[in-house]
Formats: sequence, C-alpha cells, structure tokens
Amino acid sequence: MIKIVYDIGIYRKTLNDLIKEDDIVVEIGSHVGGSTRIIAEKTRKGRVIAVDKSPQAYEAMKKLQMEYPNLEFIQGDVRLQETLKKVHDHIRSCDVLAVDLGGGHHPDTTFKVYFIWSSTLKPRTSIIRNRGLLDFANSSKMEEDISSDMGWLESSSHGGVPPRLKEFKLWSEKLY
Repeated sequence: MIKIVYDIGIYRKTLNDLIKEDDIVVEIGSHVGGSTRIIAEKTRKGRVIAVDKSPQAYEAMKKLQMEYPNLEFIQGDVRLQETLKKVHDHIRSCDVLAVDLGGGHHPDTTFKVYFIWSSTLKPRTSIIRNRGLLDFANSSKMEEDISSDMGWLESSSHGGVPPRLKEFKLWSEKLY
C-alpha cells in the first residue's frame, strides 16, 4: 500500500495505525524526531532507521537514540546514492518507508527519492507526506488502472541499489 497525505496530524496518525511492533521502518526526513518518536514507540520489537541531513537533526536524534535502543540515526542526504547504500547495507529491505521531506515542497524531488528508495527497499507500506503529490493524485483523471498493492511501484521491480541519478545533479551541484 502507498498512502499520500499532507497534514502532519494525519501523517502521524497513519504511521501509528499502519506500523506493527516488529516492523523495520525507514524514515526519510526525520528532522528533530517528532514523528520518529511515534515510530520508535510503536516498533519496540522492530527497528527504526531515521535519515536526515539537517544539522538540527543530529543532537535531537542522538537524544532519541538513548531513549529508544531500536532507533538508529544516519545523518545523510537521501538524494545521494551513498546514503541509500549505507541504509541498504544495514537492512536490505524494510516493512514501512515513511517519507517527509518538508511536506509541501518539491513534489518532484519527493517522488524521485520515494521511487528510488522504495525500489531498493521494497516496503510493504509507504507513507509519503507531500502536498504537491497529494494535489496531483487527487486532481488526476485516469483512463487506465495500473496500481500496486505493495509499498513500491511494480514498474520498478529490479533489485539492489540503482545507479547514481544524474537528474539530482541538475537540482544541486553541491551533491557532487
């Protein structure tokens, strides 16, 4: 299942409703851990890998790690192949992929990050918080019904970590 939301309250309620206690959850865009705490509390018998590049995240997430031994924080840019590879080498796959890269900004980047990470980790469920993607999905009129029952798109069924995406270089030369 793939769920797209915008409201932070709905996002957090959805996380709480869909995550099971023994799930492996990858959270992309943990920032200072508001949603991470909900995930870590819910997955006491599971594992949480939280990823964020912001300097504000580091100290907050280190404190949360002391509170939740099932939580591992990785400071890194989720647009970089090296960050994805680091997470993939730890867990190979996950049950839930939670993506919150600012909620209302850059639906193209959010979708590309979701697509690459979900293609690699093959989650059962994906939860994406982004206003642009939700607006697009709610506004579309479909002639065809192509859908996936998984948390990743069946059109991306290849395995492993994909090669570096050249498109990210177009958005930010700082990535390379």
